[in-house]
Amino acid sequence: MSRVVVGIIGGTGLGEALGTLGQGEVREVETPFGRPSGPITLTELAGVPLALLSRHGEGHMLNPSQVPYRANIYALKALGVTHVIASGAVGSLREEVAPRHLVIPDQVIDKTFRRAGTFFDDLAVHVELAAPFCGGLRNALVKGGAGFPVRLHQGGTYVCMEGPQFSTRAESELHRSWGASVIGMTVMPEAKLAREAELCYAMVALPTDYDCWRPHPANLDQAKLIEEILGNVKTATQNALELVRRSMPHVAALAEKSCACQSALALGIWSDRSKLTPDTRARLKPLLGKYLEE
Repeated sequence: MSRVVVGIIGGTGLGEALGTLGQGEVREVETPFGRPSGPITLTELAGVPLALLSRHGEGHMLNPSQVPYRANIYALKALGVTHVIASGAVGSLREEVAPRHLVIPDQVIDKTFRRAGTFFDDLAVHVELAAPFCGGLRNALVKGGAGFPVRLHQGGTYVCMEGPQFSTRAESELHRSWGASVIGMTVMPEAKLAREAELCYAMVALPTDYDCWRPHPANLDQAKLIEEILGNVKTATQNALELVRRSMPHVAALAEKSCACQSALALGIWSDRSKLTPDTRARLKPLLGKYLEE
């Protein structure tokens, strides 16, 4: 790998703030899986090429189940992205993970059920996902957080629910009993698709409040609660942007290291490649091209 190209997928809060990372060339991309959530902006940060994409689209019009995850990851891959840093607002399942902290999760429990979870509908492909996040990219973010004034939690399990409704109290207590740290709605199938696309992928989770296992203060009415959560989103967003900026030199250094994420398909294609149709070969070339050479 000659250089690192970083895709930044901004979730709630960060998606709207991505422009502060830099202005650049705006690309409208078509993919075999439809259009991405929105245009992708190509820019640079600390000499590292970036591709910026807002997960929920302009105006935050796409709910978590409607996000075109396949189109988003495919478009980033087609534009030459090698590493993806994603963000997402989450609810905390642990007392010690407070709103406005940042979490770099290392595990996921996938509870989604309405979303297309693979690029490979026309063949059998099985990638390893025991470690759903790239260890090297996670470490780069952790290094970027050294000396950071905001608490950065290294590791933790992210429960990804379908939504768009939030959890019941019973569900929240169940997720806590599993030992999970945060709950959100967007890391899956995004992380699975990134692995199928042989992209290194890591998540910066932004706790905005405690999930409903923890009762809200009795003196906090609904309007004030929403105001508090929005304030937490704004602060956590700024914290995440600063972490990304601080991490760029460490992410750039990953160009010198090999990573298993970037050969995830090497043993994962179980179908007879000679049976693939020309249409399938052409449609999936950005993903499978190096494994289909004659």
